Amino acid sequence: MGGCLASIAGLCACQACTCISKEMLRKSARMAYCTLFSVALILSWILRDFAPTIMKKLPWILPGSGFEPSDRWYGQQAVFRLSMGNWLFFSFMALATLGVKYKSDKRDQYLHHGNWLVKLGLWLLFSALPFLFHNGVISLYGYLARFGSGIFLIVQMVILLDFAQTWNDAWVAMEDERYLYALLVATVGCAVGIVAMVAVLFYWFNPDGPDCSFNVSAICVTILLAVVLPAASMHPKATNGSLFPAAVVALYCTYLCYSALQSEPHDYECNSLGRRLNAASGSTLALGMGVTLASVVWSALRVGSNTDTFLGGGGEAGGEAGRPLLERVEAGEQDGTSAGLDGDADPPAQQPAMSAGVNTRGAAMADFEPVTYNYAWFHLIFSLASMYIAMLMTGWGSGAEEKNLLDVSWLSVGVKLTTELFTAGLFLWTLAAPALFPDRSFA
Repeated sequence: MGGCLASIAGLCACQACTCISKEMLRKSARMAYCTLFSVALILSWILRDFAPTIMKKLPWILPGSGFEPSDRWYGQQAVFRLSMGNWLFFSFMALATLGVKYKSDKRDQYLHHGNWLVKLGLWLLFSALPFLFHNGVISLYGYLARFGSGIFLIVQMVILLDFAQTWNDAWVAMEDERYLYALLVATVGCAVGIVAMVAVLFYWFNPDGPDCSFNVSAICVTILLAVVLPAASMHPKATNGSLFPAAVVALYCTYLCYSALQSEPHDYECNSLGRRLNAASGSTLALGMGVTLASVVWSALRVGSNTDTFLGGGGEAGGEAGRPLLERVEAGEQDGTSAGLDGDADPPAQQPAMSAGVNTRGAAMADFEPVTYNYAWFHLIFSLASMYIAMLMTGWGSGAEEKNLLDVSWLSVGVKLTTELFTAGLFLWTLAAPALFPDRSFA
């Protein structure tokens, strides 16, 4: 008797968990896709450091004669192939959901939000397929991934600029003066953060003894940007300039400088922080890598969900132009334009028919409820982020990554410093463009 009760209780628990998981997947598809992406990140990390032994046993992956590959080369191959599988999966989803505007679209229910076992099978299939490809195909994908990763970084910059400007405009528009004081406090906080990070940069990346002119030059350029950006935003010609967005961008540029110098090889004599990390415990290294991976997942989710900045509407159907036709017709009826030819109310005999018609229109309007974000854009961003995984794990394809380290190579240093300059230039362009082209709208 007790065994039967235990079996029934276990069955009920399984059914409850199944129902809850299905409902969660149906309501929050983005979190499910983030989970798949996170699993791919962790697998890439594991395969890079521990897959060479297995990869050496695959004869079609072995390079031609005259080249003796190292374990790093095999690890890079594993990362590229898994990254390509995720890129194929999310690119397929982007194409399959292209043009979905309303929740009544079958692709919303069955493709984007439903059939998770089928999609899990597709994800596994796409992830395994590149391990059968020839090395030439993977090399081509490696070059393509550099380009895609650059686009991913640029999109992040645009989102940052839009976020800072939107935040500033929203608080300035408030009638309560406390919001202006809050903006002032936030701006001062950014300035304090910049000063603190510059002190950290000089402390860790300009030690006494060795010639660290490269690091000092990078830090000095960052300080110059931190001065130029706020000054440019206060110029009379910068009609949309404001101190808070400039402070946010300057703080981000300072962080990029720190991240770039931290990516220098840990045996470099001017990277005191790297030498300290080499002597750190495994848990400290794992924590640092975990924070890096989590930031990539968060960036992909944030950019993928932000449709307004790039496509002008979260669901492609926002605004008056995308307003469902039935909704506009009903609005006209409520204004009395379709009651009778003279605008009088309908006769009492027609009231039941009118009620039935209203119910029918209500059901039809429910079918034209716009989606909350652009599904194709969301999957496209995750496909680009999949390319960024490959660059992050392999030092932008240089193969210089050490075991238990992430994003450490001179090529990574160059990419991050270039990103810093590009971000500052993009912000300066947003200030100068309205003055240079007064006839164009930059709203």
